[in-house]
Amino acid sequence: MAENGGLDFVLGIDLGTTTVKVALVDSKDNTVVQTLSRETKATVPNDLGPLGDEQDPERVLTALQFCVSGLPKEKLLRVSRVGISGQMHGIIFWKSRAGWTQNNFGRFDPDKTSQLFTWQDGRCTKDFLSKLPEPDSHLRLATGMGCATVFWFMENKPSFLEDYDCAGTIQDFVVAMLCHLERPVMSIQNAASWGYFDTVSKQWNSERLSAAGFPIHFLPKVCDTGTLVGHLECAWYNIPEGTPIGAAFGDLQCSMYSSLQQEHDAVLNISTSAQLAFQMPTDFVPPSTNPDDTINYFPYFNDRYLAVAASLTGGNTMAAFVKMLQQWTHALGLGVPENKIWERVLALGQECHDTDLEIVPTIYGERHKPDQHASVTHISTLNLTLGSVYRSLCRGIISNLYSMMSSEFLIGSNIKRIVGSGSALTKNCVLQEEVEGHYKLPVTYGNGVDAAVGAALVILKH
Repeated sequence: MAENGGLDFVLGIDLGTTTVKVALVDSKDNTVVQTLSRETKATVPNDLGPLGDEQDPERVLTALQFCVSGLPKEKLLRVSRVGISGQMHGIIFWKSRAGWTQNNFGRFDPDKTSQLFTWQDGRCTKDFLSKLPEPDSHLRLATGMGCATVFWFMENKPSFLEDYDCAGTIQDFVVAMLCHLERPVMSIQNAASWGYFDTVSKQWNSERLSAAGFPIHFLPKVCDTGTLVGHLECAWYNIPEGTPIGAAFGDLQCSMYSSLQQEHDAVLNISTSAQLAFQMPTDFVPPSTNPDDTINYFPYFNDRYLAVAASLTGGNTMAAFVKMLQQWTHALGLGVPENKIWERVLALGQECHDTDLEIVPTIYGERHKPDQHASVTHISTLNLTLGSVYRSLCRGIISNLYSMMSSEFLIGSNIKRIVGSGSALTKNCVLQEEVEGHYKLPVTYGNGVDAAVGAALVILKH
């Protein structure tokens, strides 16, 4: 029995773009006891078509509570802390004290909330962003960031904002819900992802925003990462009432934390999007922003920063390719299940070891080049096999990331090894071969490392 009276476990939660994951970690030896995950299938139609990207918070909460309720009840009774991470940049609005309900069985449901406007939302065009005040921050402003989305509603649908008085990322909303907070509290990591936040002074650009008419009341109170901000208001699927809960983390930082094994490692995570990141020295201070930079410096833990090449081109691009193939088969009157298409393109891609077909797969653009489109070149009668196209697609994903952070940059930063993580990478041998071919460094692939585990490990140490 542990010294804390038998509370032997920590629960980590990650609210990802497509999947919710939970992890139980033994607080005595940091071992992962059990994990569960579930696709949210939360994306819903929106008024803007391809420009918008919205998710139904009810579906996210349903997936979350399905996972939590599936963990062993006797272990949930012994949870001592809860750490939560999730997709950054996005924003959900709600009404204070009315954003959720809880039934007699402990289940939460959203009530007076908006949809979740995700980091993939493209409503803030380049022209729109150019009209906004310049942030006092080393991080550039981009579409999909919370503050930019608020500005869009101010100009295009001002009445929409009148129904709400609170806002946060989806993970901030869940923290507020579990703790019954009247006002949301946000960690530095998530505040930085919204734009208009100075990570050095740890303050919102309140004066600049106020001068532009921004509704300041939507900015959450910000605390240091790892701060305990509340307690579970009542028992939740056997987790005891009063269990401490920390301010929500960013999913990138938690993925990094769970994957980082040595000081001189870089972590390559490819799931919905793709990130290549490593930890900066303790005395590092981020430089002023440069719109042409492909590397950002995101706040990490213990006042340190991560150097990050954050690409919008990852597993989402491969999923779009598979969806396109499926639509083609339907148009031809065949109907091939999506999982069969995945199996086949992976097998054919492994058989095709080289091709001169070139695919630039940036169908979602990139934050440093929001207007960039995808392209296919060097097409010939010899390279249009499905295996060749899929190999070229995987190569293009890694080539795009390499253009943002090269092996020369990593080696110059004293990086000795790359640790690969994320389901889109660890389950894809073709993508792994392209990583190893581009980066002239040893590559190892993590086993079971993810943001939910990272969230548990971080909250355990704070």
